[in-house]
Amino acid sequence: MVRDDEEPQITYKVVVNHEEQYSIWAVELENPLGWTDAGVTGSKGECLAFVKQVWTDMRPLTVRRWMEQQGESEPRSSRQ
Repeated sequence: MVRDDEEPQITYKVVVNHEEQYSIWAVELENPLGWTDAGVTGSKGECLAFVKQVWTDMRPLTVRRWMEQQGESEPRSSRQ
C-alpha cells in the first residue's frame, strides 16, 4: 500500500459531471466521458479540500430538483 507522502508527485484537477458530482483526475489524463474541468488544479490534498468545500450536498442534481418540486429541501434521514 502506498502512503500519501510516498505517492508520486501528480498534479490533479477537479472535474464535475452533469449531476454536479465532483471528483479529482490526473491532469495529464483526458477527462472521463461526461466530466468537465471545474477550473481547479493542484495537489491531491488541495483538490480534495476544494471538493469538500463546494460539494456540500451529495445528492445528484436531478434528485435535488425533484425533491424541491415535491416541497422537500433535505433528505428525510436528516430531518428531525
